[in-house]
Amino acid sequence: MVIEGFTYHRVPVADGVSLSAAVAGEGSPIVLLHGFPQTHLMWRHVAADLAADHTVICPDLRGYGASDKPAESGPGTYAKRTMAADVVALARAFGHERFALAGHDRGALVAFRAGLDHPAAITHLACLDVLPTVDMWDVMRGASAAVGFHLYLMAQPPGLPEAMIAACPDVFFGHFLDAWTGDAQAIPAEVRAAYLEACREAIPSIVADYRASAGIDAEHDRADREAGRRLEMPVTVLQQDWGAALGYDAAALWRAWAPRLRHDTVGHGHFMAEEAPAEIAKALRELLTRTGSTR
Repeated sequence: MVIEGFTYHRVPVADGVSLSAAVAGEGSPIVLLHGFPQTHLMWRHVAADLAADHTVICPDLRGYGASDKPAESGPGTYAKRTMAADVVALARAFGHERFALAGHDRGALVAFRAGLDHPAAITHLACLDVLPTVDMWDVMRGASAAVGFHLYLMAQPPGLPEAMIAACPDVFFGHFLDAWTGDAQAIPAEVRAAYLEACREAIPSIVADYRASAGIDAEHDRADREAGRRLEMPVTVLQQDWGAALGYDAAALWRAWAPRLRHDTVGHGHFMAEEAPAEIAKALRELLTRTGSTR
C-alpha cells in the first residue's frame, strides 16, 4: 500500500542502508516517523493534511517496512542514535539541513534521540505516546509492568524472542493492533494486513530495535540525563494517561528533558494518528508556529 499523492524514493543514508520514504507537498519540511507494529502508512491521514502547506517526508525506519534491514552486528546497529542519524541523512538528501520532526511510539524514541544528538537540525519536535527510554524502564515495575511484556521479551539475547515471535507472528503483532486501538475502524482490514505482512518480514530487525532500547539506548539516555543535556527546541508531547495507570507524572518526566514543552493527555487509543488525524495534524501545526517558551 502507498499514501495516495505521495512520491516514493529509496535513499541511501548509511553504508549499505537505504530508507524507503514517501514525500509530498511544498513548504517548511516535517519528517514523520512511525511506530510499532506499523509502517509509514500510519501517517497517511496526517501526512496528506500537512502536505497542503509543508514538505512532508514519511520514511519507513531502518528495519521496518520497505527500508533496509541490516543484520544486527552489535548494539549499535539498531541504536536510536544510529536510527536518528539515518533520519538526519534522509532529510539532507532531500535538501533540508533543518526540519521539524514528529514520531510515534518507536519513531518517537528515534525523534527524541535526534533532538538530543542533532539539535542544530531539528527545529521542532513532537513525540506521541512514549516516555524517553530511560524513564520508561524506571517506571515499569511490579505487576502493572505486565502491560509492557513485549519490552521484556524482546530484550532477551538473540535467538529466543525471534523464534517465539516467528512461531505465531500474526497473533503476536495482531495482539497490539487490537489491544492498543481505541477505535478498531481506524485501522481498516487492508491496512492491518499490510502491517502484519511488513512485521512478518522484519522479525529479527524489530526485535533488534527493541533489544537496543533495553541496553544501549538506555545508556545513551542516562548519560545525557547525567550531563544535563536537554531538548531546547519547542516540544509537543501527546500521550494517553499511562501515568495514572502506572503511577508516575508523565508531564514532569518530560519537562525534565524539554523546557519548552507542551504536554497534553489525550483520550484516544495508542494509534492516535489514525484514530484522530485531524486533532493530531492540528497539534503539529500548532507546534510549528511556536518559537518561544510554553507551559
